[in-house]
Amino acid sequence: MLSRTADHLFWMSRYTERAENTARMLNVSYETSLLPQSAAMAQEGWKGLLSISELIPAYTARYGEITPAGVLEFMVRDDGNPSSIVSCLRAARENARAVRGALTTEVWETQNQTWLELCRLLKGDGFERDPGQFFEWVKYRSHLSRGVVLGTMLQDEAFHFLRLGTFLERADNTARLLDVKFHAVQSDFHGTAREAGNGARRATPEADFYHWSAILRSVSAFEVYRKVYRDVITPERVADLLMLRRDMPRSLHASLHEVADNLAVVSNGQSAETQRKAGRLLADLRYGRIDEILATGLHAYLTQFLDRVNELGAGISRDFLVPSPH
Repeated sequence: MLSRTADHLFWMSRYTERAENTARMLNVSYETSLLPQSAAMAQEGWKGLLSISELIPAYTARYGEITPAGVLEFMVRDDGNPSSIVSCLRAARENARAVRGALTTEVWETQNQTWLELCRLLKGDGFERDPGQFFEWVKYRSHLSRGVVLGTMLQDEAFHFLRLGTFLERADNTARLLDVKFHAVQSDFHGTAREAGNGARRATPEADFYHWSAILRSVSAFEVYRKVYRDVITPERVADLLMLRRDMPRSLHASLHEVADNLAVVSNGQSAETQRKAGRLLADLRYGRIDEILATGLHAYLTQFLDRVNELGAGISRDFLVPSPH
């Protein structure tokens, strides 16, 4: 396959996944902001959302003080923000248009229709009237895009580059979300890990419940958590579910499993080192234990994980794709 074609496919799926992840985080932040809480706590929530995408400097340069309306505008409509929903869905559609011949009609029409409908939605007042419904629409279009790829594409190299982009982006986003949200809670996780090891159970205050359930909801894991653990929501179990469980679709383990599998299928003469790094990262997640990770420090672990995922992305670009400005 031409490296330019692979590049467009890879980034088309990454941008679609990024738009969905942005919508998920905005939706949870918006719903959480409606709960009774202090103004300072509410602002911390919106600030946390910007820091997940490392966008605080870019936001403050354009809007100044962090406000709910400002963050929503910046993360949804702002053309100057490459991580905004409008920027991501435009980029996804442009990449799809560039490789129209490598896609099925259904895949192209799904991408194109998403962009046209987004323009129509943002011209009206639908977003302001009901942000929650708008975010659900973005998630639905991303689900539709993935489903149409699975249901209509020949499972050749084009298909595998689409899958690679999706799951590399998902691993990055889940790790960022966990890192920022765990960091925001003033808890001693070293102590938590020791208590968990000793079989002690910590009481979870009401505020804690909303915090952890918001994290779970942002990755569609609240019902899954209830099914798996059938108990109160605890930080160590949230981390375990979203990092180490292979059967949780948006976990780090599940995402890296897909990355490694798809890399193996498209491997070429120069990709051995990238495959080795993917395999090693997957092995760390497959055989990791959450009490050990928490005992040594979750922030340090996730920071290192993000560095390794970025390295993996750079390796994929070097081995398969054209140098691009993404």
